[in-house]
Amino acid sequence: MSRPVAGVRKSTLIVTLPGSPKGAKENLASIIKQLPHACQQAAGADSRSLHVGGVQKLERDAGISSNGVPSSSGHQHSHDHSHSHDHGHGHGHHGPKAHTGPKNRPAISNDPNAGPTRRYRESPYPMLSVDDALQRIAENVPVPQIVRHKVNEDLVGCVLAEDVVARESVPAFRASIVDGYAIIASNHVLVPSTKGIFPVTNISHAQAGEVSELRSGEIARITTGAPLPPGATAVVMVEDTVLRSTTDDGQEENEIEILTDAIKPGENVREVGSDVQAGSTIMKKGEGITAVGGELGLLASVGTQEVFIYKKPIVGVLSTGDEIVNHDRDGGLQHGEVRDTNRPTLLTAIRGSGFEAIDLGIASDKPGALESTLRASMRRADVLITTGGVSMGELDLLKPTLERSLGGTIHFGRVSMKPGKPTTFATVPFKTTEGSRSESKVVFSLPGNPASAVVTYHLFVLPALHRMAGISPVALPKVKVVSGQDVRCDAKRAEYHRVIVTAKADGRLHAVSTGFQRSSAIGSFKGANALLCLPMREGSLKKGEEGEALLMGRIGSEV
Repeated sequence: MSRPVAGVRKSTLIVTLPGSPKGAKENLASIIKQLPHACQQAAGADSRSLHVGGVQKLERDAGISSNGVPSSSGHQHSHDHSHSHDHGHGHGHHGPKAHTGPKNRPAISNDPNAGPTRRYRESPYPMLSVDDALQRIAENVPVPQIVRHKVNEDLVGCVLAEDVVARESVPAFRASIVDGYAIIASNHVLVPSTKGIFPVTNISHAQAGEVSELRSGEIARITTGAPLPPGATAVVMVEDTVLRSTTDDGQEENEIEILTDAIKPGENVREVGSDVQAGSTIMKKGEGITAVGGELGLLASVGTQEVFIYKKPIVGVLSTGDEIVNHDRDGGLQHGEVRDTNRPTLLTAIRGSGFEAIDLGIASDKPGALESTLRASMRRADVLITTGGVSMGELDLLKPTLERSLGGTIHFGRVSMKPGKPTTFATVPFKTTEGSRSESKVVFSLPGNPASAVVTYHLFVLPALHRMAGISPVALPKVKVVSGQDVRCDAKRAEYHRVIVTAKADGRLHAVSTGFQRSSAIGSFKGANALLCLPMREGSLKKGEEGEALLMGRIGSEV
């Protein structure tokens, strides 16, 4: 159904795709993974060095295979990760353990200005299960806001807040679906046969303009997508014809012989409204606009200029702590300084999830400075993500600042999970301008440990963003996986273990640990595309045993 063409002019690779959306999409999907290699060669790269390793290496690099089965997206994790350490918190590293109980630690104050001598010694926030924490989020995030938006590529990732009705029919005129000749075909016995030699009296291209009426005994050359001349009833394919004579200058067709009389009325013709009828509902409330392009193309095809959508929240990311420095600061670290890995990691994750993310920098631990920074941040973002400052140290002032200084409500301040126990979710009433109506700003204060921050973003923040943007279902998709090794469980807390999930020849998804899982180890996310949900129980999830995993990224495959 399509005839793609590719070529090179100087150092530019040129690819033409078919005019039909289906053909264009299918052709683009088949070549897009090879384009980087093709562009390198077109730009003049050394062919010999590019082809070291042969075709198989090129296919692996492109994420394809010659039999049409996608490769493992570059992750050749053929080793079994059977490291000698335990895949829980091994290497002799055990989680922190207090040796006294609450009765030995009387609470005094949560005033951020009270100082270390009067601070809480025990968290005043009850420990919630992950499910209870998610329920609190569902109950307290603001309802989606409805806005009008132009139909353009910025709609990708948005969800419709109203049905969309077609303004126009598609096609708006009777159009040819092949290259050939418009003819007058009929089922009536008194109408002359379409077989024979006919003069070419007209030409109809796929462009705007008037087309003369076709009379009996005449034919008109026509291209795919072009309007049928008035009077024409069918189109004969160019393959069913033979050129019999040309004009005197030899530049145009004069007479064409049609080799068949089997052409029926309506053959090779796309009727008005055969794709979409004007007035019909083409998309429903709650449907999303995907990056594949089909929905955007459908809206554009019927002349839709604006739609009502649920506004996607703007997400701000703020690191806290006087010890934190920008990751790209020149020079070495002074004693006690820590490069900020959380902010660039979370900004990347948010944008990868399809939301606008703004970098709010680093806030000081000092109470007054922290409050001022939080207020300024809320003027710019609908959802604020902070990292650090949520544990029990004397400089962990996020929670008291949110409650006492900003008048916010902390809906939970501890979750029975690892990593991510001190995760905090709050809402803060906020007036964006003087005298304006108060809005509810959403605040997620995530732990400062890098792995904890990323896990809790995917587990708690993403479902909130989905709800605020009208996206359904919310949260990461959950799948069944087969564990690639024994993984230790915790009897008291749910654990989310970073894994690499691949599809194997047995038709099942298999999960392999990324290794050492300590919450400060951001390296445990290298290559990870899922979180293995470990049940609260004694012992381990055994090798070969089935469990559940939350998918964060694309699944590779191993043949």
